[in-house]
Amino acid sequence: MEKLIITAAITGAELNKEQCAVLPLTPEEQGRAAQDAVAAGASVIHLHVRDSQGRPSQQVDHFKAAVEAIRHACRGNEPIIQFSTGGAVGESLSNRLAPLALKPEMASFNLGTINFGEELFVNSFSDMRAFSKEFQRLGIVPEYEIYDAGHVDNLKKLIREGVLKAPFHCQFVLGVPGALSGDLSNLNFLVQSLPAQSTWAVAGIGKYELPLAIHSMLMGGHVRVGLEDNIYYSKGVLAKSNAQLVERIVRIAKEIGRPVASVQEAKQMILS
Repeated sequence: MEKLIITAAITGAELNKEQCAVLPLTPEEQGRAAQDAVAAGASVIHLHVRDSQGRPSQQVDHFKAAVEAIRHACRGNEPIIQFSTGGAVGESLSNRLAPLALKPEMASFNLGTINFGEELFVNSFSDMRAFSKEFQRLGIVPEYEIYDAGHVDNLKKLIREGVLKAPFHCQFVLGVPGALSGDLSNLNFLVQSLPAQSTWAVAGIGKYELPLAIHSMLMGGHVRVGLEDNIYYSKGVLAKSNAQLVERIVRIAKEIGRPVASVQEAKQMILS
């Protein structure tokens, strides 16, 4: 099996300090959180940003400040910084695309519309074609986000159209209320359904984070953890940090004999 790439989703767009006191919101907090997560074993930082009031933002200057803080904190071992293009639910297409002007190495590419709790997260085929055009124009590596089984079919449709081209690094985001649950049977089905020349990772939401991470490691996939997806270390016990969640994955990976990729190894695996 390939070495394990660990992504840390350090902030997200849904939570606040009242729900999770250690959630990093400012650029400085995100820099420290990224530094600790990388030191623990993460090689990718999945990045949402906030404004001065702690609200989700897609403004370019907010992304720029966060990137600079992360690069400064991690200098000498700078992780892949993967921008979120999802933003907060309901964000306009133009705002979601705007931060890509900073030319991150990697960014998320959502493959379909879902119910997101009580809200609707819209990703039409015209949206996806616009995303593909911008990713290709700027030379950004996409991570294809799959929240539901039909999203794999959407990926294959865009491949047939020639809109998307191999290789395909996919991530299954399972357990979002309104989309596909994190049952292990769903993960098995999705992995078997991927097109050729695909690599994959899994992000389990809430209670699904740890069991899906363990199975992904055993199946040869990669893993995303972090406070964006799950604020608990165990039932009723809040996580102390993003790094604590990463450390657990590294410890389990070592126990099962799955080597963890360094930052440089991860860059070679998914950026080259």
